[in-house]
Amino acid sequence: MRSVLLALTDELRRLRAAGVKTVSVSDESLATLRRLARRPGGEPPRVAAPEGVPPPPVVDLPTGDKAARWRALRELVLNDPVCRAHVGPGRQVVFGVGSLDARVLFVGEAPGAEEEDRGEPFVGPAGQLLTRMIQAMGLAREDVYIGNIMNWRPELARRPDGRQVGNREPTAGEIAYCLPYLAAQIEVVDPRAIVALGATATRGLLGAHSFRSLGEMRGRWHEWRGRPLRVTYHPSYLLRQEEEGPAAARRAKQAAWDDLQAVMERAGLAAPPKARN
Repeated sequence: MRSVLLALTDELRRLRAAGVKTVSVSDESLATLRRLARRPGGEPPRVAAPEGVPPPPVVDLPTGDKAARWRALRELVLNDPVCRAHVGPGRQVVFGVGSLDARVLFVGEAPGAEEEDRGEPFVGPAGQLLTRMIQAMGLAREDVYIGNIMNWRPELARRPDGRQVGNREPTAGEIAYCLPYLAAQIEVVDPRAIVALGATATRGLLGAHSFRSLGEMRGRWHEWRGRPLRVTYHPSYLLRQEEEGPAAARRAKQAAWDDLQAVMERAGLAAPPKARN
């Protein structure tokens, strides 16, 4: 029971950080929670959130062209013993994908269930929405680069079949460990603009821990190591807004589209015909 409630509270904290103020809960879900609360003891967590992570690695890439440096970096991350130690049985360390000449580089939070299965960021429902957002920009997914703050899915309790129960935000130590690998990917790709998707990516890249909602950070340009960075809503947040009703979804998607239009202009990309109209 404790593991389930921890997963639930962590998800509620993540929603609150993303600016969500209300959550709909069905009668069936409430009944399930009450049953869990009445169970004596409950099942203990099989995998607990880590107490600590080693200091961040120093990334020293070989000389060569972009492709050679990216391949060396990818091998380094996929074989990193700390990353591999935090991946569940049969799951994968997740590394960035896309064009090494991309003008726009998207940064997400952490892998989810689908991502750790395939070893690729943004392949679940949120990833499908991100692909449509990229297409609305007049680009294909292969034209941009997509990475994550984290290279592994932050652990919680696992069922006997090895599947994880729920998700949680990565800790500051986990983000600090993986950040040099993301920084190296950005250095290799050298994009004209970086897009931080959601609160965790924003905090990881900018170190901004004082904002109460993402709305405070979006709508203007920031800087990451001399590169322009734009903050916008995570696709999963946009999907959740659809549950709040058409008006909420429309406002959130329009705000995200405004951010992407600013990114297109900064990156020197021509607006697609639909966007011009």
